[in-house]
Amino acid sequence: MTIRLGLAALLLSGTATFAQQTDLTIALQLEPPHLDPTSAAAGAIDSVLYTNVFEGLTRFTETGAVVPGLAESWEISEDGLTYTFKLRAGVTFHDGTAMDAEDVKFSLDRALAEDSANAQKALFAEIADVTVVDATTVQVTLSQANGNFLFNMAWGDAIIVAPESIEGIKQTPIGTGPFKFVEWKQGDSIMLTQNDAYWGDKPALTDATFKFISDPTAAFAAMMAQDIDAFAGYPAPENLPQFEADPRFQVLVGSTEGETILSTNNKMPPLDNVMVRQAIAHAINRQDIIDGAMFGLGTPIGTHFAPHNPDYVDLTAGSNYDPTKAKALLAEAGFPDGFTTTLKLPPPSYARRGGEIIAAQLAAVGIKTEISNVEWPVWLEEVFRGKDYGLTIVSHTEPFDIGIYARPDYYFQYDNPDFQALMTELTGTTDPAKRSELLATAQTTIAQDYVNGYLFQLATPTVADARIEGLWKNAPTQATDLTGVRWTE
Repeated sequence: MTIRLGLAALLLSGTATFAQQTDLTIALQLEPPHLDPTSAAAGAIDSVLYTNVFEGLTRFTETGAVVPGLAESWEISEDGLTYTFKLRAGVTFHDGTAMDAEDVKFSLDRALAEDSANAQKALFAEIADVTVVDATTVQVTLSQANGNFLFNMAWGDAIIVAPESIEGIKQTPIGTGPFKFVEWKQGDSIMLTQNDAYWGDKPALTDATFKFISDPTAAFAAMMAQDIDAFAGYPAPENLPQFEADPRFQVLVGSTEGETILSTNNKMPPLDNVMVRQAIAHAINRQDIIDGAMFGLGTPIGTHFAPHNPDYVDLTAGSNYDPTKAKALLAEAGFPDGFTTTLKLPPPSYARRGGEIIAAQLAAVGIKTEISNVEWPVWLEEVFRGKDYGLTIVSHTEPFDIGIYARPDYYFQYDNPDFQALMTELTGTTDPAKRSELLATAQTTIAQDYVNGYLFQLATPTVADARIEGLWKNAPTQATDLTGVRWTE
């Protein structure tokens, strides 16, 4: 282990004074495919850059609350159509250029553009116009009221960027956050350093290195050797008791917004048959997957909604484990001998480990799967963009994202006009009771259509040096926020 405590220049009474450690090496399992949060669906980008390097008009806290970001305040018109944001004065990008209302307009217009590569373009769909009032005031006009607009602006996909630096953003991200990008050693690490010109409170850390360790065995070895200071989203939950028993470490186990699903291509025969999708749902034993892949970490779900949300409806009984019923449904659908489809598995442990369990469960009812392990760039190209798959396993870590089911061109290709109308009504509804009613209907609709196999809500275990404080326990968005992290000695 390399000791990084620096010797102070001053020696008093023959006793050396040591400076408190201010750098941090934190590991993640997944490396980003590139460094632009506004043009990819990979949550690994936000895991490194959200709040640390890039900021939006609003942002999420660890509790999931939406608070001011680059906008210090806002006013909303009585009809709910006009938002007037007052920006913080004196904010600069890391290259020294000023951040002002023109940058906000550029960022929102870019996300809305016809050729936009933003993976969450629907977040901006109601924006009809963005007007620069003055350097620190921007007015956003919506085509219809949207009760989620400030929430939407807190997503990583809505960060504010500058036209001067956009061309190189995928390799050299330039934001306004408390940390500046230093270097990306692809396949190894990303290094950040404190932004001396940050507009807000400076973080306690002066330097941070994100190490990428995909293999669970290597993750355990690196943590035990203390080659790294922390591992966010630790990939081998079977090791957690050992860390909990070791006074050198602390273990934080929190909740995420990650609905882990057996995503199903609703346009690919025979998966386009609702009875086939229902058969798949009844062939799956969720608890076996949670126990086998996650060593008990995870909450079973029956729809695409977080159980900790007060509007969650428990629909797990509608897709209970019943292999006899699964076989009967397959026979009724015209597949008494089953069928074969693909199962493409991205790198996370929940996918690779869970995929082997699910493949065995499906085989037991006659559904054969051709498993292929793919890296994230391939998954994004073939599955997410190309829609070239039958089944895949992925955790949707974006907050409150049931609206993706209203997008018929989304990668699982669910096209239900009634659901789309329901989401349109929800967007324009501000009454809490009515919103709860609509959300219950939405959850029930996709569950009864068996759009995907709903598995479990992803837990997030973090292992860290016992002297570190300020790491997020929960993950209301996919982020590793270092702004409040510090060493206690």
